[in-house]
Amino acid sequence: MNRELVSIIVPCYNVAETLERYLQSVLDQTYHNLEVIAVDDGSTDKTADILKHYISVFAETKMTLKYIYQNNAGLGAAINTGLKCVTGDYLCWSDPDDFYIPDSMQKRLAAFHDHPDCAVISSDAYVFRADDLHNPVKREAQRFEHRYEPNQFELLLKEESHFCAGCHMVRMADFDKVNPDREIYPARRGQNWQLLLPLYYRFSRYFLDEPLYAYIVYGNSMSAGDSTQEKELQRWAEHEKIIRQTLKRIPLTQEESEKYDRLITVRYATKRLYTAIDYRDKEMIKQQYHILQEYHADTDEIRALYKRNISIGGKVLYKLKDIIGR
Repeated sequence: MNRELVSIIVPCYNVAETLERYLQSVLDQTYHNLEVIAVDDGSTDKTADILKHYISVFAETKMTLKYIYQNNAGLGAAINTGLKCVTGDYLCWSDPDDFYIPDSMQKRLAAFHDHPDCAVISSDAYVFRADDLHNPVKREAQRFEHRYEPNQFELLLKEESHFCAGCHMVRMADFDKVNPDREIYPARRGQNWQLLLPLYYRFSRYFLDEPLYAYIVYGNSMSAGDSTQEKELQRWAEHEKIIRQTLKRIPLTQEESEKYDRLITVRYATKRLYTAIDYRDKEMIKQQYHILQEYHADTDEIRALYKRNISIGGKVLYKLKDIIGR
């Protein structure tokens, strides 16, 4: 096991405040045959200075830190750049504002040796608030009912699979079978779908029921910024496009293509319907409800929501039902 190299891709954009903590968490690993591929996506703070300084620090511990600079192009483009430089037998990717638990790499590699039929090992993660990195508020994967299921493809499509970036390790020999060009759609987020879906379609995953990564929640995170209807709708459109672009790269059968096209259409029409309800956009409520009707996905719950939110009469009717039901 000691001769196996683990590559870790870390896209970096203006992360000087958290980067040293992240890099130290790699240096503190109990398994040392590691290479970090740090892709500086056009940072304008001290990110480059920190990464360049740590090249020699990593060398002193017999680890490798590769520093790559590119003009700002977003997360997907940074991952693509990093993938071309991977020389390891295994691959992890993570965010530089989080950090690894010290025995993370060692335990994931051991799990691969215990489960050679799997192409992906996914661990749990502690979730911390940024103002308290000593007391986790929860474990990230425990909310997923089917986390022990080896077949995660459809679960990930439905966002019912463990998603946190730093929790996954993949075998590169299997990754190259499903993505020989080492290329993903260059979106500004959604890298987990793109890296994992092709692997999940063809191979099994093993869930390692132990927190080996620290996911930190910041008030200015990407999702926290989706605070208007426009931003929420933009987010759903971006997610849908990423998933569809990823599925195009997977050799689905015609039957599978039709099945997953329906699944995605219904899923994102439902998301847009709920957004429209939140912002009282009656025109969009009608549009998305009609899509769900067309796909026979207007469940009793959806119909009730539609009637309650589309007219005053509907609101009164369902309010009376609520009162009577009590």
